[in-house]
Amino acid sequence: MAVVGDRDERYETHRGIDRVLSSLPDGLLGYWFATDELDPHDVAAADGVWVAPGSPYRDRDAVLAVIGRARTSGQPILGSCGGFQHMVLEFARSMAGIAAAEHGEEHPDAADLLVTRLACSLVGQVRPVTTVPGTRAAAICGSEPFDGFHYCRFGLDPRFEHQLAEAGLVISGHAPDAGVEIVELQDHQFYFGTMFQPQMSPAPDGREHPLLEAFLVFAS
Repeated sequence: MAVVGDRDERYETHRGIDRVLSSLPDGLLGYWFATDELDPHDVAAADGVWVAPGSPYRDRDAVLAVIGRARTSGQPILGSCGGFQHMVLEFARSMAGIAAAEHGEEHPDAADLLVTRLACSLVGQVRPVTTVPGTRAAAICGSEPFDGFHYCRFGLDPRFEHQLAEAGLVISGHAPDAGVEIVELQDHQFYFGTMFQPQMSPAPDGREHPLLEAFLVFAS
């Protein structure tokens, strides 16, 4: 499994990913790939890719290329927080006809700000996440709201939801203050972006979050 992101042990969310990597199922190995040093062929050869939080990335173009390759090739992909934001950015540009879509943290003066600052900062905040009935997220996570740990200030601007959905991106979860919380592609082997950070919400019995558990199955 390739974890694409600029690892910084000062971030508790990155330490959470390190915890997951240290306890992977037998036969599954996971490695960090810094965005400004990654070899695209090595990442493409992985059984799954996790686009880590921690944007802005040192090489955003490399991250968008990894996301696009996973989307078109069927490679299992999970993106959390910054990973979510860049998954919707790549989809908007490539599939929804929003060629100039931008991220407000990186280009605040752009005309088409797809990812904008949240009205309420969710750094270190927990919000109840509710899945949309009939989606894969609902099948994996259940229909009851669950606590999602957040560490973000930016999210999807709701003005673009309809256009993304029309292009095939499934909006499969919401949360107060965050808006769109989960996106997926139904015809993809495993394509999920989440605003919440699943590595920060292991169950009391030590099991990982159901969505993260499902990803590890597909990536093994």
